[in-house]
Amino acid sequence: MLKKMNFLVATLVLTLVLSNSVIADDVVEDFQTWGNITATGTFSAINPKLKWWMEGQGRFGNDTSRFSQGIIRPGVGYALNDKTSVWFGYAWIPTSRPFAASSPFNEHRIWQQLLWSDTFSFGTITSRTRLEQRFFDFDQPGNTADGHGHRFRQFLKLTVPMPSISPNLSLAIWDEIFVNMNNVDTGAKAGFNQNRIFGGLAYRFNKFTVGEIGYLNQYFNRPSSPRPDQMQHILAVNLFLNF
Repeated sequence: MLKKMNFLVATLVLTLVLSNSVIADDVVEDFQTWGNITATGTFSAINPKLKWWMEGQGRFGNDTSRFSQGIIRPGVGYALNDKTSVWFGYAWIPTSRPFAASSPFNEHRIWQQLLWSDTFSFGTITSRTRLEQRFFDFDQPGNTADGHGHRFRQFLKLTVPMPSISPNLSLAIWDEIFVNMNNVDTGAKAGFNQNRIFGGLAYRFNKFTVGEIGYLNQYFNRPSSPRPDQMQHILAVNLFLNF
C-alpha cells in the first residue's frame, strides 16, 4: 500500500511540474482560495432512485483578496444502478476579476451529467462526464454579442485509503479537462478551454460527511485573445454531504 501511495504522489508531482514547464512565458499567475459545499440525497418518499443535488462555491482571487466568482448549482438525478446515475440541473455563476476581463457579469448554465463510481481493492474511482449550455449576461450598453456556448467536461478522481495513518483518512487525486464545443462572440473559442488537477487529503467525519483539502492547479487556455493564458494556484477546501 505504501509503495502504491508513493507512486501516486510521485505521479501527481511530475504531472504538475510538466504542466508548469509547458505553459506560455506570458501566462498570468494568481493565488486563490476556493470553498465548496456539495450536498446530495434521495427523494426516498417518492422513489429512492430519484436524487437531488445542491452545490455552493465561493472563489476568492487576486491573491485571495477579493470575491471573484460564486456558483449556485441545484440539480436532480436518477440512479440507473448502485454505481451509475444521470443528472440534470441549473447553475448561476456571478463572475468578476480576475476571471472577468472588465465588468462583472452573470453566467447561467443548464447542465447534464453522467456520474459513475466504484470501489476496488486499491481505492475508489469516480468519473463524471458533464455537458453545459452556457448563457452570458454582459450588462454593458450596446453589447449585442451572442453569449451562448456549449462545453464538455470530463472529471476523473482516485481516492486511496490511508489506514496506516487513520481509518478515516484518504489520499485524493483528480483531474478535469474542459473543452469548448463552439465559438462564442464574447471570446470563448472552440477547443481546449482549461484543465484542473488536484492533490490533497480527504477525511470522513461520519457516514454523511467528508471533508477535503489540498492544492488545485487551474490552467486557462486563451487562443486568439488579447488576454494572456492564466494559471491559478488554489487552496481548495471542500465539504461533501451525502444523505
